[in-house]
This record gives sequence, structure tokens and C-alpha cells, in this order.
Amino acid sequence: MGVEIERKFLVCNDSWRESADEGTAYEQGYLSSNRDCSIRIRIEGDQARLNIKSATLGIIRQEFEYPIPVDEARELLERFCPDTVSKTRYLIPHAGKTWELDVFDKANAGLVVAEIELEHEDEQPELPDWAGKEVSGDPRYYNTELSRHPFTRW
Repeated sequence: MGVEIERKFLVCNDSWRESADEGTAYEQGYLSSNRDCSIRIRIEGDQARLNIKSATLGIIRQEFEYPIPVDEARELLERFCPDTVSKTRYLIPHAGKTWELDVFDKANAGLVVAEIELEHEDEQPELPDWAGKEVSGDPRYYNTELSRHPFTRW
């Protein structure tokens, strides 16, 4: 069983751009989302994945992920996911870790969130100067919620 330990932060300035990669376009939607788990289809660049993640609050969640053909992922998104989340993800090295920074667009335009995956729950990563308020425990920032209640409508 896969486990994800992740913290999320709002991004408070643009200095992250100095060390970011070129970014990868993401489009994702949810086949199902309830109090137990979410089932997501994601196209990231030229790859696609099916993801099943427990719906617990906090920084630790069970996660399973499987590659699927991109054409099938597109069809699933078109047929079953009317409310998708669109973003560009940038990878940023900092203090021996790789941060994932998401710049959202479309219905979530204006939202920029950075995530860091941890080895254990008590790990205290060195925060970059662009990492602002922590929102790890705020469900509004989960992509499942952003698909249903976009940032531009808050």
C-alpha cells in the first residue's frame, strides 16, 4: 500500500521562478469523490494515471497510482469529469528536497500552491522564502474540492 505524507503551502512571491524547471501541464478530473476516497484521472504532459487516494484530512493519506493510456484518460475526462482542474506544475529543488509548485488556471486561476513530500510525519523541511501560509489541513485546497468549488468562486 502506498502512503503519501505531504504538506501544502500557499506561495507568497515569485522568487520560486529562479530555480523552477520548465513546468508540465496537468489536466485532472474525479470519477468519484466521497468521504472515504477519491478516484482521479490525470494527464500530465504525455503521460496519464489513474489514482486512488484516501480522503482523510491531514498530511498522511493512502495512495495507489497506475499508468493508463493517454487517449483513454482523455476519453474518461470528457465523458465522466465535467469539472476538471487545470494547472502547470513546476519542480523546484530546495535544501535537498524537490518541491512541487502548482500554478492553477481556468476556474482556479490566481491560486498558487506548493507541496513537499516527506519521509515521515514529524519531518520539518527547510521552507523556501516563497512558502507562505500552510494549508495542509484545509480541505478547500485539495484538488477534489477545487474541482467542485473553484478558487475563483470563493
